[in-house]
Formats: sequence, C-alpha cells, structure tokens
Amino acid sequence: MTEIEGETAPGFEAVRDAFAANFAEGAEVGAAVSVYRHGEKVVDLWGGIADPQETRPWQRDTLQAVFSTTKGATAACALLLVQRGELDLDAPVQDYWPEFTAPVKVRWLLTHQAGLPTLDRPVPLADALAWDPAVAALTVQQPFWEPGTEHGYHGVTFGWLVGEVVRRVSGRSLGTFFRDEIAEPLGLDFWIGLPKTEHHRVSRFVMPEPDPDAMAGVELDALPAEMRDMFAAYTDPTSLSMRTFDTVQPRMDNNDPDVLAAEVPATNGVCTARALAGLYAALIGGLLEPDTLALATTEQAAGPDRILRVPVRWSHGYALWTSGSPWLPRNMFGYSGLGGSIGFADPTTGLAFGYVLNRLSDGMTPDPRVARLVTAAIDSIKEQ
Repeated sequence: MTEIEGETAPGFEAVRDAFAANFAEGAEVGAAVSVYRHGEKVVDLWGGIADPQETRPWQRDTLQAVFSTTKGATAACALLLVQRGELDLDAPVQDYWPEFTAPVKVRWLLTHQAGLPTLDRPVPLADALAWDPAVAALTVQQPFWEPGTEHGYHGVTFGWLVGEVVRRVSGRSLGTFFRDEIAEPLGLDFWIGLPKTEHHRVSRFVMPEPDPDAMAGVELDALPAEMRDMFAAYTDPTSLSMRTFDTVQPRMDNNDPDVLAAEVPATNGVCTARALAGLYAALIGGLLEPDTLALATTEQAAGPDRILRVPVRWSHGYALWTSGSPWLPRNMFGYSGLGGSIGFADPTTGLAFGYVLNRLSDGMTPDPRVARLVTAAIDSIKEQ
C-alpha cells in the first residue's frame, strides 16, 4: 500500500481518502494534491514514486511538469499588466509588437480567438526552445480564420503570442516576469524555464501504454455527431486539430532537461501541487483586483472549439466550466494539462485546487482521478 504523506485540515479527510483510493486502485505512480480555502491551505498531500527508473520516492518538494496547466500562470502575467494599465485588451497586437502582421486584438490572444493555433510549417524543436524563431514565424503567419469570429485552442502558440506581448510591454521574458512578479513574491515553487539547479527534483512522466485496438469495433456512424467530428479530426493528420497538436516537430518531451530549461509558456511549466493551488488562491485572494478577476471569470467565447472539437468556454486566459466535466464547480476558472494535471479556483466558495501527477492518462476521456479528488474537496466544503 502506498504511504500518503502530508496533512489535511479537520473536515477535509475525504480528500486524503480519495487520494489514497487512486493509488490503491493502481491509477497512480506518483502524485500530489493541494487545496486552499479562502487563502488557507487545508490539504497538502503527496505519495508514490517520482522516478520509476530510479525508484525515487515522491517528496514534499518534488516538482512536476504540468503541460497546458502552465497557461494559467501565463494568463496571470498578462492580466497583471492589464490591471496596472500597461496593456489594453482592445488594442491591436501591433501597438505592442509592431512587426506582427495579423489583424488581432490583444484580448483575442487570451480567448483563443486569434486564428493562429498553429503555423503553415511545423516549428523544429530547437527553434521552439529558442523562442525567437517561433515568434518570428508567428509575426508573419496569416490567421486560419477571421480573428475574433471563432475560437480554437491555441495549444502551443498561446504561450508565444501572450508571452511576446508580455515581453514587449515589460521588457522581460514571460518566465522572468512570472518569477519576479508572481512566483517569488508569493513564495510559489513554480517555474516557466526551470533552472538546472532544480532539475533533480523533477518527477519523470510515465506514458500510457499505446492501445492499437483503441478504435477497434468503434462504429463512427453510431456515435453522436460531435464525437464523430472529434474522431475524424483526431485521426486525420491534415486536419487543423492535428496540425495544431503537431506545431512543434518532434513533439516536446517534458522529461527532456533541455525542454524543462527553455521557456515555452503554453506547455512547460514545472511546479508542486502546493504552488499550483497557491497561485489560484492568490488570484482570488487579492492578487487580481475585482475588475481584473472578472476578466478571468467572465465568458468571452463558447461553443464547439475549432481545434478540440468539443464545447469549450473561454474567459480572458482561462477555461470555464462545461457540462463535459460536471464535477468541477460551476463558477471555476483554470486550466488542465495533458495527462491529468489541473489547477483552478472558484471565487464563490474560496476554493483553490492543484493536482499534479506523473502517470499520464490517455487524454481521450475525462480523468476519474481528478473527478474523485475534486468531488471530495467540494463535498468537504459543503459540510463545513
């Protein structure tokens, strides 16, 4: 039986039970979960193995790469600049980035409406990690739809687009701005561009076993229309969805030290669950003033996503609740990442939640590990 370490405040024991059950059922290798309520840490748990190759145990300070969950930190940087009056959401991107050619407003970068989810040609991995080549390609890229009219998940380009605007306004890279203005002042063990001195703390991902028979017996005509559309897009290498997922070739491997050390603000953040929950606790605890917090929580675009091919609701920089994840709070805002990590907050209940893990799910269906943990946290609050 996996030993669960850490602490839970009285009344939140159900979260520990749910976390232990994920291990007992064989769903986890190593993981951590943290919950804040009105700025107070009420759950801080970890357990399992951080690196199966070395049988290194997960410890209190173990770091985990969190893929697209990183986007919540990136969006927070942009919103801070808006709050300070240094960034105008209605301004053309060219006002801050004169070389940029697409007719895009700043707000559309945050709402996934810019029409730039990928590039005409994939970015070589070395260029993706170097920043300037990827940004140069986006400077002249023509949108794949009229900006502002539709929304589609900007899986990797979100980080370069928002990050370059932050760099132009602040004079600092996105990772440096995040460290100086958010992570260090709040004491968060959260990095976008991990110093090599910290690499020894990073947990190693365990990839899901490929299932060559995953589509066997699936009758597409029998699926709901939205599922048929998703399967068609995800199995066609020429679709805009797959081109978006393949923006960087070869795809980035967050077990690679070079990837961890670079700044790719859409996908390569590294943190503890404690830091992830702490970030969202700070966002609803005063870091964002009420008008700015409203930008993060108010719907700007909704409906079937051009890239994900499922219904999505976007605010300025964050995903909002949808019926596809009924266990999440209705008033949440946040981000999840490939394989199962998630960070979010619910301003109405004061809940802030962070979960990181190294055994990745297949990404095609909702993750029952997350559902179990979030449900336990919400039920604990209801009983207070």
